[in-house]
Amino acid sequence: MNERTLIALPVYNEASHVEDVLEQVLQNADDVLVVNDGSTDSTALELAAFEGRIHVETHSTNRGYGAALTTAFEQAVRYGYDVLVTIDCDGQHQPGLISEIASLVDDPNNPVDMVSGSRYLHDFDDNSVAPADRRRINMQITNCLNEKLHLGITDAFCGFKAYRVSSLTGLDITDTGYAMPLQLWIQAADLGWKISEFAVPLIYLDEERSFGGSLDDAVARLAHYRNILNAELSRRGMTQRFTAECGQGIG
Repeated sequence: MNERTLIALPVYNEASHVEDVLEQVLQNADDVLVVNDGSTDSTALELAAFEGRIHVETHSTNRGYGAALTTAFEQAVRYGYDVLVTIDCDGQHQPGLISEIASLVDDPNNPVDMVSGSRYLHDFDDNSVAPADRRRINMQITNCLNEKLHLGITDAFCGFKAYRVSSLTGLDITDTGYAMPLQLWIQAADLGWKISEFAVPLIYLDEERSFGGSLDDAVARLAHYRNILNAELSRRGMTQRFTAECGQGIG
């Protein structure tokens, strides 16, 4: 990587994965930031073993996935990085792909503001099978985003992304939870970001991972996502709306 690239991992109670994931990340990156989002297990102890090799930002309480990513955005801007790569710490992304996804931000043939990983752009031989409700909701929301915002994407929720850091200054992310990517897509469309996708394997290691409270119910989660989308459209003064029918023909 010729440009200054920061690799950021949001972490919440990932003691069972963090050591292995970080060892792999450090084989593929020089500057690594971990945002410890108020973990209550032994994650902090695991991170302490990497002192001097990574930088850790700690939230004193669990603020949510979106809040952890926002901290990563702020750190990348504050310290003058050119590219930010975000990768989850649950073992579902492949650190060996970090250099490749980062390089695509300044692809000489197609420079972009964001490269978004997609688990559905290519069918890898060793792909996992996504839990049915997650796959269905992802398809429905992705279809709605494409229909309303003409994004042409295939995966609305993949956390493996690369950003042009100078573009991050235009964002105003307020959602602190798992719906944060929906705000991101709307703001990226409104800001006129150039976006490309990057095929990544579909890996599920923890199919029972909780979204928290009522959001573990698929119907409630889909309704919540539509509410977040419509609230963000209103906040940005955009006229489109996501109705209950949007994406219902998918999956």
